[in-house]
Amino acid sequence: MLTFSVTLICLLVTAQCLPVPEQVHIALGDEKDSMGVHWLTFEDADSEVIYGTNKDDLNQKSIGETHNFTFGLTRFIHNAVMTNLRPKTTYYYKVGSNDSWSRLFTFKTLTDDPDYSFRICIFGDLGVENGISLEYIAEAVNNDEFDLMIDVGDFAYDLHTDDGRVGDIFMNQMEPIASRIPFMVVAGNHEDDGRNFSHYVNRFNMPNDPFGDSQAYSFDVGPIHFVAISTEYYGFFYEYGPQSVYTQYNWLKKHLEDYQKVRKQRPWLVTFQHRPFYCSNANNFECHSFENTLITKGYQDMPGLEKLYIDNGVDLSFWGHQHSYERFFPISYRKVYNLTADPYYNAPAPTYVISGAAGCHTKHAYFDQNPIPGSAARFVDYGYSVLHVHNKTHLYMQQISVERQKKVIDEFWLKKDLNVWPSMERAQNHMAIEFPPYIEPTTCNVRDPRCRFSRKRRNLFNKP
Repeated sequence: MLTFSVTLICLLVTAQCLPVPEQVHIALGDEKDSMGVHWLTFEDADSEVIYGTNKDDLNQKSIGETHNFTFGLTRFIHNAVMTNLRPKTTYYYKVGSNDSWSRLFTFKTLTDDPDYSFRICIFGDLGVENGISLEYIAEAVNNDEFDLMIDVGDFAYDLHTDDGRVGDIFMNQMEPIASRIPFMVVAGNHEDDGRNFSHYVNRFNMPNDPFGDSQAYSFDVGPIHFVAISTEYYGFFYEYGPQSVYTQYNWLKKHLEDYQKVRKQRPWLVTFQHRPFYCSNANNFECHSFENTLITKGYQDMPGLEKLYIDNGVDLSFWGHQHSYERFFPISYRKVYNLTADPYYNAPAPTYVISGAAGCHTKHAYFDQNPIPGSAARFVDYGYSVLHVHNKTHLYMQQISVERQKKVIDEFWLKKDLNVWPSMERAQNHMAIEFPPYIEPTTCNVRDPRCRFSRKRRNLFNKP
């Protein structure tokens, strides 16, 4: 399904080109009564959004900001914020300027009321080529089956390909759904464009972003506190330096400590990021001994992330990167907690789900022949995940296969009592099965960031 960029409408008589808005998408705003809206033009223009609850009377207006971004082509990036929005209310809006307005769009606001129930579509690794899940996701969005959308990285393949034209195609493909429900994203490795993720940073604008690059941020919806984390600070530390790893770690540590003070009000802690801690895909160095130790444990003096997740009781994490679906039993430091009648009831450790099977040019992935003890379900079907948020004690997740006419191929309930969440103390009081021992790689894989870093340093030292 290709939707080509409309870019410019040129009036042949006057040879005048109008800055036509395209690639419109929304994301939750910094404030709970706001919604950010973002779009692109190929000519300079003012940034405005007009909106209201009556599609025939858009009686509210917000002035946004415009900046230009050149990557082969020059694009003008527009960001505006709709404010003073009522919760759980349908709004209509247009973006643009007096030179050219978009068509009419609509969305429904969410709420941070802890008793709010809602549904999330989660997917990753969706390309322009073979992006087979998109039409099914679009159909579900148009049927109001989702309230929020989370993309765990690797867009378009790639946003920057052909001077960004592939990114333009992808974002126009996403517009019918990303303009309708909040599109919350996190960067994957394919977002690196040789200029420190410049396409990703310019095309997206996420809320409560402490670093200004939309790679790590947080937001609240209903009974869930969401945290987006960049695994790409680790994945590209050899190229851009390790400072972002330390900065993110320190921010996350303080952020999660502060969250614990209000957790009883909003008890579910859900993270999403790109490269997984654990995986069982075959022929992948990042699944060596089933664990990506660069991300879990760190490297040299760079801290890993797993300890923060365990110490602060992450309930559920979504990942991409592996082009497949894999659900894990609760895991803590290579120990699997699946010896109770229901491992997902009052789980003592985080539950991890890889949802990277939306479809892209690489076709189907495949798994190691023998699953690890922690792997509860594995599928290579193209598809996406749906998280039904019922209340403070019950989450229900489904994996949808688009190859089997939207059949539910995996499902589980994550349940807990009030004021109970994963912790190291609770894990120590549960019996567990240990992973096979971790075996250090005997060779330096050229795709491993640690290998690239060591080779880069060696080349620097060996220069005449």
